[in-house]
Amino acid sequence: MFTGIVEEVGRVRRVAPHGGGLRLEIEAERVLERLRRGDSIAVDGVCQTVVDIDAAGFAVIAVAPTLAVTTLGSFGPGRRVNLERALALGDRLGGHIVQGHVDGLGTVLALEPKGEHVILDVRLPDAVAEVSVPRGSICVNGVSLTIQELPAPDVARIALVPYTWDHTALRDLRPGDAVNLEGDMIGKFVVHYLSRTARAGAA
Repeated sequence: MFTGIVEEVGRVRRVAPHGGGLRLEIEAERVLERLRRGDSIAVDGVCQTVVDIDAAGFAVIAVAPTLAVTTLGSFGPGRRVNLERALALGDRLGGHIVQGHVDGLGTVLALEPKGEHVILDVRLPDAVAEVSVPRGSICVNGVSLTIQELPAPDVARIALVPYTWDHTALRDLRPGDAVNLEGDMIGKFVVHYLSRTARAGAA
């Protein structure tokens, strides 16, 4: 369980094939504190298991099913990534409840400065669009964000505040880039419940 509050921007050090997946070695500092092998860590919003740790970073193994539905398969050395350790009992829930289970890939449509903010437009896959509402939460590459408006049913417009722009890897995005998206967990449960109720009523 995560909150979408990025603790550190790490950097991919090495990518190597591992079975049918990839071993990703990531340079980091802050998140290494109290990090142990077997711990969960969010890498650009994707929950991964730490398999190795050294003085300069850690390693995870992204399996084939994960590579098929996230951006991890496109990672190369030097790429900056958003990192967050798993939530500990008693920690502040500063963002929103994030599982690290990507619901689909979005596409960056636009990034436009507007005053102190940067406006981010993202095209949403159906699984995320159906649980997205204005003023609702969405996780983009591991960052907890608020949807400002929905200019179209499958487009989310998000205002990035200066702190988020300066302290996450979202500033590296360009139009056309794919992003890992996770819809609001409460919204997903509501949609699932209503869908089951509708099917039961039609039976």
